[in-house]
Amino acid sequence: MKKLDFRKYCVVSLFLLVSGLNTYANDGYKLWLQYRLIGDEALRQSYQSNIQEVVPLGDSKTIEIALHELQVGLKGMLGPGYLSVDRESIKNSLVFGRKENLPQTIIGFFDKGYHQINEEGFIIRSITVKGKKQLVITGKTDVGVLYGVHHFLRLLQTNQAIGELNIVESPKLKVRVLNHWDNLDRTVERGYSGGSIWDWHRLPDYIDQRYIDYARANASIGINGTVLTNVNANALILTPQYIEKVKALADVFRPYGIRVYLTARFSAPMEIGGLKTADPLDAGVISWWKGKAARIYAEIPDFGGFLVKANSEGQPGPQNYGRNHVDGANMLADAVAPFGGIIMWRAFVYAENSSDDRAKEAYSEFVPYDGQFKDNVLVQVKNGPIDFQPREPFHPMFGAMPKTPLMIEFQITQEYLGCSTHSVFLSTLFEEVLESDTYRKGKGSTVAKVIDGSLSNKKLTGMAGVSNIGTDRNWTGNVFLQANWYSFGRLAWNPYMKSADIADEWIRATFSNDKAFVQPVKAFMLQSREATVNYMTPLGLHHIMAAGHHYGPGPWVDIFERAEWNSVYFHKADTLGVGFDRSTTGSNAVGQYAPEVARMFNDINTCPEEYLLWFHHVPWNYRLKNGQSLWNGMALKYQEGVDTVAAMVKTWSSLEGYVDSQRFNEMKMLLDIQYKEAKWWRDSCLLYFQRFSKMELPEGVEKPTRTLEYFQSLEFPFAPGHH
Repeated sequence: MKKLDFRKYCVVSLFLLVSGLNTYANDGYKLWLQYRLIGDEALRQSYQSNIQEVVPLGDSKTIEIALHELQVGLKGMLGPGYLSVDRESIKNSLVFGRKENLPQTIIGFFDKGYHQINEEGFIIRSITVKGKKQLVITGKTDVGVLYGVHHFLRLLQTNQAIGELNIVESPKLKVRVLNHWDNLDRTVERGYSGGSIWDWHRLPDYIDQRYIDYARANASIGINGTVLTNVNANALILTPQYIEKVKALADVFRPYGIRVYLTARFSAPMEIGGLKTADPLDAGVISWWKGKAARIYAEIPDFGGFLVKANSEGQPGPQNYGRNHVDGANMLADAVAPFGGIIMWRAFVYAENSSDDRAKEAYSEFVPYDGQFKDNVLVQVKNGPIDFQPREPFHPMFGAMPKTPLMIEFQITQEYLGCSTHSVFLSTLFEEVLESDTYRKGKGSTVAKVIDGSLSNKKLTGMAGVSNIGTDRNWTGNVFLQANWYSFGRLAWNPYMKSADIADEWIRATFSNDKAFVQPVKAFMLQSREATVNYMTPLGLHHIMAAGHHYGPGPWVDIFERAEWNSVYFHKADTLGVGFDRSTTGSNAVGQYAPEVARMFNDINTCPEEYLLWFHHVPWNYRLKNGQSLWNGMALKYQEGVDTVAAMVKTWSSLEGYVDSQRFNEMKMLLDIQYKEAKWWRDSCLLYFQRFSKMELPEGVEKPTRTLEYFQSLEFPFAPGHH
């Protein structure tokens, strides 16, 4: 067993890995990989005595990366000089490597564990061999070992005991991908953190350090794929000039366990292939896509496959030729199948002609095709039936297509949640959806069980997150929103994790282990999303954001030809009440859910109040469960949202001594903006809805200081992230 002296690696090899990380004050660039010196001396010494040498087994690039990560982490947390010990007196080692590289003296300890993990899983176990204590991190593959190393470092970052470890973990989902809505000109659709990190012009020959740090951050939370390009796709990405650039990124990402995927524009055979049609049943088109896939795989053997947005919002697709989603998806699936590729076919569709209820369209279009898609097709379904709103009921497609693998799509970027200025911990939104019970196979048929394959025995599983990453130094435009990238990765690994645990990990790794800091920050993280729902869209209101850029309130929007592009379509406020009637007497969207769920949503008395106006048009004087009228209850919810943000501002201001000045001040300024904008939401929405209710604001709700006309006059022609 070859032993490598930790110290030899701590100078030159580390320089490349962390160059650029310390150029500034703490600007948040290092994300949750801060690796601060552990302040508790007894704990630090305990860790030091448990890890007196580091022994990598194997010589792959991935093992080298894992070693570097341990060096950075241990040096940062335990101090640079702690391994300067007499070599003869070393007792405790940290050994890591995949199964086939473990020595015979160790491997017997892990036989049972190897049976419990998949190809990406890992085992971390404390063992004693010949009186010598060893901490072993192993797996079936080097990438599994890398995930184990990151898990181990997280234990140290969060100050856990490591004396007697026995951890066996595997990801519960196979495809765990970020969807970048990045364009080739480096703009980012719905991007609020600067431009695209992909510098296409300088690729393939210029490899930005940021690509390496991006891969490292994703590997640390188990993300294993990245879709580099916008779903509103550009066919140029499939040309040889760009595939060469994509290959350069794939080569960087491969040792971190990350595959690259691309968005396929359905009309590419015409736009870059010179064909006269893109009909998926046309022999020439089928041949073109097969040839294109073969050429991509010749350059990038582990290319993941294609993500496709078709026949939605004007994007071309099979319906242009009188074909259907199955025809389109299966044609592409056949092209990538020989190489082990997959097709992620988005179910976000709404027709060129307005339907009776936009919420029903995806279900109506896709559920009839259950069981007709090829085995390597994942149908990618948004978490709710409309479009990434602050709160939506779970999508009725989950559980309704037992013969088709469905992957869930969450939006990490905050298109409808205040862009990157509002500090909203989205993990609670993700968790709420994953825990929702579809009842499709009786009680307990949660969305998490649908997407992890356990409900209907599916092998191909996945979760996609629309990225919030950009060129801003802190990656996400707001340090707080790094937590959403982090929580997405953790939930894609294990969709049963709790937001409270994820928040705890992230705070400790990113800022501090001090309870006086952790507890108040965790409390406000866990209530931040509910606060946003309250000051934007309480009681089931939805899609009342300003048109186009979706920044700020716009419940009055009624200028568009297509009904469902207008806010008034979704709230239907009139003198009688407010809300969209999706009950059996309305659009009957409730009929798309399992009978138990449909009954609950359909009856105004059993419909959860957080979805009340989603499913019902409710009179202004209707009595809520707390005895308030709907109007008073709505107004008080808006005020509650504002008050919660005020409390968040106050909490953060009290914590100045616990965090570096740069991140503290940036967060403080952003929370101040959020407070100002929460009041803007409250005042403009209540003034607008008051025109219909004709009722006074209740006691306890602050009176607006501006007129409705003032709010309606505001324009934001250059709001970020617009199409």
